[in-house]
Amino acid sequence: MNELLVITLLVVSIFALLGCGVWVGLTLAGTAWIGMEIFSSRPAGDAMAVTIWGASSSWTLTALPLFLWMGEILFRTRLSEDLFKGLAPWLNRLPGRLLHTNVIGCAIFAAVSGSSAATCATVGKMTIPELKRRGYPEEKILGTLSGAGTLGLLIPPSIIMIVYGVAADVSIAKLFIAGILPGLLLAVLFMGYIAWWAIRNPRDVPAADPGLSFMEKLSRSRHLIPVMLLIGAVLGSIYTGIATATEAAAVGVVGALILSALQGSLNRSTFMQSLLGATRLYCMIALILAGAQFLTLAMGYIGLPRALAEWIGSLGLSQFGLILALMVFFIVLGCFLDGISIVVLTMGVLLPTVQAAGIDLIWFGIFIVFVVEMAQITPPVGFNLFVLSGMSGRELPYIARASLPMFFLMTVAVLLLYFVPGIATWLPLHMTL
Repeated sequence: MNELLVITLLVVSIFALLGCGVWVGLTLAGTAWIGMEIFSSRPAGDAMAVTIWGASSSWTLTALPLFLWMGEILFRTRLSEDLFKGLAPWLNRLPGRLLHTNVIGCAIFAAVSGSSAATCATVGKMTIPELKRRGYPEEKILGTLSGAGTLGLLIPPSIIMIVYGVAADVSIAKLFIAGILPGLLLAVLFMGYIAWWAIRNPRDVPAADPGLSFMEKLSRSRHLIPVMLLIGAVLGSIYTGIATATEAAAVGVVGALILSALQGSLNRSTFMQSLLGATRLYCMIALILAGAQFLTLAMGYIGLPRALAEWIGSLGLSQFGLILALMVFFIVLGCFLDGISIVVLTMGVLLPTVQAAGIDLIWFGIFIVFVVEMAQITPPVGFNLFVLSGMSGRELPYIARASLPMFFLMTVAVLLLYFVPGIATWLPLHMTL
């Protein structure tokens, strides 16, 4: 079978269906159906029914609508406004000002959710309306949020790290520890880009609020207390072992409801609006995930990921050449598959090649997360792009173009990770687990 022909057909199918106005989830499922009908002997209808049901009924997916509901509650009550009131005095003097709330908010929520889509959607529900109202350029709001949302995969806990740890037979606890410094590095790179852009385009940044004394800043920071209590409850329940991620999401929903009720901003109308808003957003994301699962199954039957992985392993590249080839390979594969599917389909073939090249498997796990993050903001199947498109009403190419600087910053981060491997390996070596 000609792999290039298969790839070309799948790409043409995706863009043709999207161009006809078909929903993203249905586009992915339709492309998978076309691929299975032409290149596989497995009945496509039966496979689609089983896969979509399995993707939709997953217990681990239960955390996603709960986190989305928590974000909707924060968005529709005064809690999201309080987040800005508390952060604004400290960010006003930074170039880029409140655009940094996208990165800081995603970094904080990433430590709660473990999901890029949930991080992007939840933080976006809070920041997009506020930043638009304050006059920040929509392109930069969506671009920085798209990139910062990927921190949900890197900063532990991370679902994809668990999948990789099982596939590669390495310590998941060490993987979690290894993700801390690279996650902070990526957040700093994003904030550095925002500052650089703001210095070059001062007219696009709204004026700073009047200068405040240190005590006045502390006084304004009291608005952060409710949100930090909520974050502390969710994080604390996870890291103390009291609750799983799904149970912690339920803790977050209950906490958000209690805090908003105490503030007097929760009523029957806001409760119903938050519930319906979370339901609509989750249905959009779940349909995309179900379509992606079916596309993953179709590509598995076609054998495309395994064939490409075996081809890379047969090239006999140097260690650096292998890393570059794998980066390109995973980014291209990420244009069609979600991150977990990429790991499941390719690790069995690639790990012997990686170990033969002398690459540390803990380091390689962080590398995998980085390149999968990059795939989250690359069309045609960039999940963060789809989520933001659904939330903002903007077309996919617009958001992809706005996210391009974040993609290049991730490329820089991968190169830093290669030339300074201690970024990923130092903490696991020096922390007792």
